[in-house]
Amino acid sequence: MALTKKGSRLITVDGVVYRWRVRGRPTYAQALGERPLALAVEQADRKGRVLLVSLPQDHPSNWFGGLPVPVLPSTVAAVIRTALSEGWRPSQPGAAFHRRATPGQGNK
Repeated sequence: MALTKKGSRLITVDGVVYRWRVRGRPTYAQALGERPLALAVEQADRKGRVLLVSLPQDHPSNWFGGLPVPVLPSTVAAVIRTALSEGWRPSQPGAAFHRRATPGQGNK
């Protein structure tokens, strides 16, 4: 599985360039507030294992409003570093690597 370039952003973490993306429109469950915001990350220059992260916040376009919480590059970098320490190998092929981000991860 590869991320589309449209709507994605690049981030460099420890000298490696990654592409990350948050789904623009919420899924039905995300719109109802039943599922959290999801983030996908892959290494930008090669195909391999994708990192899928559930963030501890609602999708900004959920149907019940509320103040949206932005996904900061510092949060993405912290999630990438944590996933790498937990065994995510982005350059190797395989199924998606799933993890949950903790509240406040990457916020400074």
